[in-house]
Amino acid sequence: MSVLVGRSTRLMVQGLGTEGQNQIRRSLAYGTTVVAGVHPSFRGGADFEGFPVFDTAEEAVAAAQPNVSIIFVPAPGAADAILENVAVGVRLIVCITEGVPVHDMVRVRAALAHSKSRLIGPNCPGLITPSAKCRVGIMPTAVFQPGRVGVVSRSGTLVYEAVDQLTRLGIGQSSCVGVGGDPIIGTSQAEALEMFNRDRATDAVVLIGEVGGTAEQASAAYIEQHMTKPVVAFVAGATAPPGRRMGHAGAIIEGRSGTAAAKLEALSGAGATISRSPADIGLTMQRVLREQGLLKT
Repeated sequence: MSVLVGRSTRLMVQGLGTEGQNQIRRSLAYGTTVVAGVHPSFRGGADFEGFPVFDTAEEAVAAAQPNVSIIFVPAPGAADAILENVAVGVRLIVCITEGVPVHDMVRVRAALAHSKSRLIGPNCPGLITPSAKCRVGIMPTAVFQPGRVGVVSRSGTLVYEAVDQLTRLGIGQSSCVGVGGDPIIGTSQAEALEMFNRDRATDAVVLIGEVGGTAEQASAAYIEQHMTKPVVAFVAGATAPPGRRMGHAGAIIEGRSGTAAAKLEALSGAGATISRSPADIGLTMQRVLREQGLLKT
């Protein structure tokens, strides 16, 4: 099993500019099944790296039956690309694009509420399932190895750091989900935790948060009430000044609830094991797995 993407993934890429082309080549090299692309400069179903490219998502879905879409469309058009995918019934949409206007995301959230589509992102690194060699996003494949620890993160860079630590310790990953750091995103940390909690291939989860908003408090509530698997949590931004934007658009501290201290307090109180330093995420998970009898070496 896996979370969201795996061997049954049939990927459509929307936006084949320079970055989209480079990233899709890497996903193909990793083993991901890409069945169609959408880009206006490719006319009449032209071929790119072995898959056809169409003018619209509607044409691509009718011809190739993708079940996952990844969006590399620039910020001014990203929301329309998401809505086009929702309109044609793509079940999982992953938007990598950074800088999507909040007003546009309000429209997207309203459309998602009345659809069967799920959105990951925007402003996220995407998803990867190492055992299935399936990469839908921009994550560097070299640091991943198959295993039984899930990773959920608002930060892209910290996903790679945490996974590299786990891999160096011989701890593989079931799936990794970068939910994104914008104020309005599709799938929350808590929803990702719920999926890992149901996944029989996942024994434990690393949760990486950051200052701003209350997503980590919502995750803490889920952990306390429902989580049956151990969670190791790290929250970035312990020294961030209140009222100042720190990196991601969603990382703005407004009141005590947005501080790292408040988030760590909530997560610890819910039963998560806290890693106080980003350098200790892997070692903390190793200790927790040994304590739970989930790691024999």
